[in-house]
Amino acid sequence: MQYVVSVISSDHPGIVAGVSSSVAALNGNILSCSQTVLDGYFTFITVIDLPQDIKPDELAQTIRSAPELGSDYQVIARYYVPRPQPAVPADNVFVITAFGKDRSGIVREFSRYLAGYDINITDLFGSRKDDEFVLIGQLTIPPHVNIRNVQDDLEELGKEYGFTVRVQHNNIFVATNQIRLSE
Repeated sequence: MQYVVSVISSDHPGIVAGVSSSVAALNGNILSCSQTVLDGYFTFITVIDLPQDIKPDELAQTIRSAPELGSDYQVIARYYVPRPQPAVPADNVFVITAFGKDRSGIVREFSRYLAGYDINITDLFGSRKDDEFVLIGQLTIPPHVNIRNVQDDLEELGKEYGFTVRVQHNNIFVATNQIRLSE
């Protein structure tokens, strides 16, 4: 049986070890996962496979009992239902970067624009430092959408909010932002 499990906790070492140990104790396997720390909060989402069918609430309770989680955490488990994932050609993956003076509504405005063109946000990071806000997202843009129009519209929307906005093909973003270590 497959499950989706989400863990939120105050950040500290050992959380992934605790979750993965709980899964191993059930003879399970982690199939995929994503983890990040955001402003001192740890977040982890994973798809796991277990050889036996147990209720999601029981699975969540088993994971909650891991001593590595500490006392400030939340665990949610549900049955995994495969979702159709259309193949995304590499040509359709773009990166949006936006930065400027922080104000309310920035994420809402950019995400509403993207949703209006059926552009999917597949990864998103936003951070505020001092009075500045930085937003970086990976986008899947449908082939029928004119990327030049999207770039122009988002740059104009950014100007309205005092933000510098760039939309680049993922390959260009990676090539121009790759960190090279000297040998």
